[in-house]
Amino acid sequence: MKPPLKKGSPDDFQTPPEALMPLLPFLKKDWTIWECASGKGNLSTYLKKEGFKVISTDILTGKDFLNYEPKEYDCIITNPPYALKQEFLERAYCLGKPFAFLLPLTTFETAKRQQYFKHCGLEVIFLDKRINFETPDGSGDGSWFATAWFTNWMKIGKQMSFTSL
Repeated sequence: MKPPLKKGSPDDFQTPPEALMPLLPFLKKDWTIWECASGKGNLSTYLKKEGFKVISTDILTGKDFLNYEPKEYDCIITNPPYALKQEFLERAYCLGKPFAFLLPLTTFETAKRQQYFKHCGLEVIFLDKRINFETPDGSGDGSWFATAWFTNWMKIGKQMSFTSL
C-alpha cells in the first residue's frame, strides 16, 4: 500500500495533542524532534508549544519518511499511516535514532515485527483509553481499536508501561 496522497484517505487520521502526554517526561528539552508524518500538524504544533524544536514533514508536502531524512534531528515522533507500519518501523530501526510511533496493538501480531522487537528492542507505553482521532471529514471520533506508543532508544525504563490519558 502507498501512504495517503490526498486528504480523506483511510490513513488520514489526525492525532489529538493529548496523545503526547505520556511521552513528554521522556523527551529532552534540547532535542530536535522530527515529526515525519505530520499531516495537519497537530503533534508538531503541540510539541512546539511545549518548547521543543520540531521538524515537520509529510508525504503530502513532498518529504516521504521512507526515503527522506533531515540533516539534524534527535528523535522521531509520529502517528504513522497504519498501512505502512512495517515500513515505518523498519526505517526507524535502520536510522538508529530514538523513536516513538503511535500504533495499533495489532502491530504485535506478525512474526516479522516480533523479530524486529526481539532483536532491536522495544518499549511500549499502553494507554488506558482509546484515542479520539480526528477523522478525514474533520470530526473527532472514538477509535474502534486500541493504540500504544511503540518506542525504542527513548530510555523509558520499562519494556511495558501503562498510563492514563
